[in-house]
This record gives sequence, C-alpha cells and structure tokens, in this order.
Amino acid sequence: MKISYDQETDSLYIRLIDGYHECRTLRLNDEIALNIGADEVLVGVEILDVKEVLESGQSKYPRVAAPVQSRAS
Repeated sequence: MKISYDQETDSLYIRLIDGYHECRTLRLNDEIALNIGADEVLVGVEILDVKEVLESGQSKYPRVAAPVQSRAS
C-alpha cells in the first residue's frame, strides 16, 4: 500500500495494489472515487479536498458498505 498527498491540489491517493492496472472509476460523491481493477478488485481510493473531507467528519459523507475481496498470494 502507498499513500500519496498532493498539497497543491489537496488530494490524497491510497494505492492498495502496486503496479499498473487498467481501472474503471466509481465516483461515490464529488470528492471520493474508487479505482476498480480486473475482477472487481479495489486498486485505489482518491479523495479530493481532503482537508475538508477529513475535518467534516462522517455526517456529510455517507458510509459505503462494500464486500472485501482477499487475493491469494
């Protein structure tokens, strides 16, 4: 896992799986997007305006229940 923060754009990217992956993007709201790879594996999470998102708490941003897939090593 790798976490990258861009101070200039106030965006955070959490890469869960290393390497190149062709992904589709599932946008949860204006600030949060999921990158979904082959076999519906979650590759990464992008958060825009991260300071606002983190300071606002859970009230503005709904919880999302998603199945967790484990990958065999």
